[in-house]
Amino acid sequence: LGNEYPKEVVEIGKPILEVKNLTITKELHDISFQVRKGEIFGISGLVGAGRTELARAVLGIDKIDEGEVIYKGKPISNHSFADAINSGIGLVPEDRKTQGLVQFFPVKENICMVAVDKIIKKGLIRESLQNSFAQKYVKLLNISTPDVGTQVQYLSGGNQQKIVIAKWIMMDSELIFLDEPTRGVDVGAKVEIYKLISDLVRRGKTVVMISSELPELLSLCDRIMVMHEGRVKGEFFREEASQEKILALCV
Repeated sequence: LGNEYPKEVVEIGKPILEVKNLTITKELHDISFQVRKGEIFGISGLVGAGRTELARAVLGIDKIDEGEVIYKGKPISNHSFADAINSGIGLVPEDRKTQGLVQFFPVKENICMVAVDKIIKKGLIRESLQNSFAQKYVKLLNISTPDVGTQVQYLSGGNQQKIVIAKWIMMDSELIFLDEPTRGVDVGAKVEIYKLISDLVRRGKTVVMISSELPELLSLCDRIMVMHEGRVKGEFFREEASQEKILALCV
């Protein structure tokens, strides 16, 4: 288990994200929590608990009706997803095929599509820069692909997921939301993704991890918040959390 769920022990800093009384009518109800710098903050709950909706609301994809989102000490309520990205927040979505990737685009374009400014010189995309960045992250994340010009639709689920993560690493996002990061990937790719998550926090990043896989939440997260029917039902520190305690709050 220690090899399958590698846990880096890092220093937890001050709150980087604060959500206060966030509400979306009929979906989310008076949700408040904090995420600290360097932390892996888990969000648990059954399907339909409102976990994905919460992430979308915090990132400005969906408009909130009430409440406040504070990132690095500044309120950003009802901002746009573009604002969130430019502020240093990223999202690995639940459905990578339709929301995280452009299936008929090659690996290099999917990796570079968010941090596109890094490959533009004098108003034009420089293919040499695009290839260089893509090859760098293919090697760094051990992405198995014939070359960076291969369309992502021909890669395995695990390699596709690593490409989605790669684009936020290239963007140098400080806070990354991972929604079901290991869904639909094989065991080997799962372990590699866990190592990537641990490496992110070791390098000073912060991760919010939404997952239906209790073992991975219990093994990787510093704290776990439990949701049920759009409400926060409780929160556990790593040392006190267990499957039984979490499941008791899920229903």
